[in-house]
Amino acid sequence: MRLTSESFLPGEAIPKAHAYSQGNVSPPLEWSGAPAGTKSFALICDDPDAPKAGGWVHWVLWNIPASASRLESGLPGKAEIAGGIRQGLNDWRELGWGGPEPPSGTHHYSFRIYALDIAPDERARLTRDSLMKLMQGHILAQAELIGTFSAR
Repeated sequence: MRLTSESFLPGEAIPKAHAYSQGNVSPPLEWSGAPAGTKSFALICDDPDAPKAGGWVHWVLWNIPASASRLESGLPGKAEIAGGIRQGLNDWRELGWGGPEPPSGTHHYSFRIYALDIAPDERARLTRDSLMKLMQGHILAQAELIGTFSAR
C-alpha cells in the first residue's frame, strides 16, 4: 500500500494550517494498493518524538469504507463523519484531528493507514490503544507517511 498527501511530501514539513494552534485543519490523505479482502480502513497519526510515553496521538479513525481512497482536508471533529467513518480521541482529549504542536525542536508525525479484513462499527470513543487492540489479527496491509513539524 501507499499513503500520500497533497499538503506535504514524505519527510517534509507539514504546513502550519494543520498545526493545533494555527488552524488545526486535518490534512488531505490519499491511499492506494489495498489488498483483496479489505473490508475497511483505519488510520492513526501520532508523534513518536513526544515526551509522553508511547508518543502523542493526533488522530484516530476507523470504519473507513473499503471503497474509499481519500480523506479530504478539514474533517469536522465529530464522532461520526460522512460515510460512517468514526473518529476517536486524540491526546488533546478531543474527537478528530489534533494537529502538531511540539514543545521544542522538530518532531516527526507518523500517519498510518491500515487495510482491515473487518469493518468494526465500534461506537465507543476509541483511543489509539483501544483501536490497535480491536484491529489485532485483522490487519491485511498498512502504509505510512511521515511529515515533520518544528516548534515556533
